[in-house]
Amino acid sequence: MRLVIARCSVDYVGRLEAHLPLADRLLMIKADGSVSIHADDRAYKPLNWMTPPCSLTEEALEGESGDPVALWTVENKKGEQLRITLDAIHSDLSYELGEDPGLVKDGVEAHLQELLAEHIETLGEGHELIRREYPTPIGPVDILCKDAEGATVAVEIKRRGGIDGVEQLSRYLDLLNRDLLLAPVQGVFAAQEIKPQARTLAEDRGIRCVTLDYDALRGIESTELRLF
Repeated sequence: MRLVIARCSVDYVGRLEAHLPLADRLLMIKADGSVSIHADDRAYKPLNWMTPPCSLTEEALEGESGDPVALWTVENKKGEQLRITLDAIHSDLSYELGEDPGLVKDGVEAHLQELLAEHIETLGEGHELIRREYPTPIGPVDILCKDAEGATVAVEIKRRGGIDGVEQLSRYLDLLNRDLLLAPVQGVFAAQEIKPQARTLAEDRGIRCVTLDYDALRGIESTELRLF
């Protein structure tokens, strides 16, 4: 991972156009090729970003004192670009983080996954399990199954479903739908509690939301699964 703190301006050129005026920002370049631009607020969310596959070219600029020192052009396969003009570089550090073991689910999430896999028909009549922890280049999908019509379904399971979980499932779906043996792949976002913003985002992306009753799945109370 490369972390650059620089005074820069950023222009996005693609389906839409956006401009970030000159300011000090953190530029993050990950091993997968992704590039994101961060301000010193907004928690984790970047101001702008480019997801892989994309390429980064760096061009040194020669000018008088006070002129920009470099131009970075980040371009994806669709021809969309992030043009980052650097006026001053305050810090430029690179670290080798190695392979990440990934997120380890807590006991309830892991048990929810196990129970839902054992009773996959609770997602709908005719559903059949393909496998748990289906591998992708960016991490495993909790459950991959087929519906009654034979269509592939990817399921992401959370205790409390937020926007992050929807974004995670969206990335999985983007990759899985590139596999001609699986496509088209539908998404199901399943959680004990789904936040309204997450539900809105999921439904806007065509992802079905399922509210899970942990006790019901364990057979302690009703065996009913509420679908919305």
